[in-house]
Amino acid sequence: MMDMDVPAFIYGTAWKEKRTSELVELALTAGFRGIDTANQRKHYYEEGVGYALQQSYKKSGISRDDIFLQSKFTYAHGQDHRKPYDDTASLTTQVQQSFANSLEHLNTDYLNSYILHGPYYQYHFSDEDKEVWSKMESLHKDGKVKHLGISNVSYEQLTELLSFASVKPKFVQNRCFARLLWDKQIRNHCQANGIIYQGFSLLTANQYELRHPELENLSKKYEKSIEQIIFRFSQQVGMLPLTGTSNADHMKADLAINQFRLNDDEINFIENIAFTS
Repeated sequence: MMDMDVPAFIYGTAWKEKRTSELVELALTAGFRGIDTANQRKHYYEEGVGYALQQSYKKSGISRDDIFLQSKFTYAHGQDHRKPYDDTASLTTQVQQSFANSLEHLNTDYLNSYILHGPYYQYHFSDEDKEVWSKMESLHKDGKVKHLGISNVSYEQLTELLSFASVKPKFVQNRCFARLLWDKQIRNHCQANGIIYQGFSLLTANQYELRHPELENLSKKYEKSIEQIIFRFSQQVGMLPLTGTSNADHMKADLAINQFRLNDDEINFIENIAFTS
């Protein structure tokens, strides 16, 4: 655990559809204790996550308190027709309905983390976001959510959120590009403000960079896969990585990355890999 009840690795459940339950059970069996989902039927099957958790509680002796469970509120423009709320209602009501529906899907009375699934507009933090965040804060104050967070956020938007939030975000979750120095500007901003940076698409967003021959050398040196090298790098620079692998062997390999440690030069090389020939 990297901080209180926060695991060092999270299993992400986007785009799993009918395999969601099976894969979440597989991840829990492999040893994952952090699960990320969203009440956004377009890309997630939150109910399937809940079913997998129930099965795992029965079969394996894992209890709810062993699990770091994270879900998200998604605006109507990020949903398809299967919205988890009345989209003619106020945003405050939409958050309330979406959250209650998440608890129902996940068979729980609290979440470890509740994330605003991206600001309303691309480039600034709006009144809509302020209304949503305020409702999320009240869920936190009622003890229904341990931590709040935001995803798909820019440096400017995060700065604006920090300027008015009475409950500061504990997490920022972003897609992480090597060509942006692995989102270094936002990671530094997070570090300075006691926020944990969750990185997703670490592999899929960086397929070109992952073919760098020097990574092959590191893979041989440590006898670890390139994927393991990247995930280890992410943890060593203070990131909380997500993986969405559907392969049981990869799940186990992902969780075994604390068996080795990259040195400072290697960290520096990977940080700048997009700019190294």
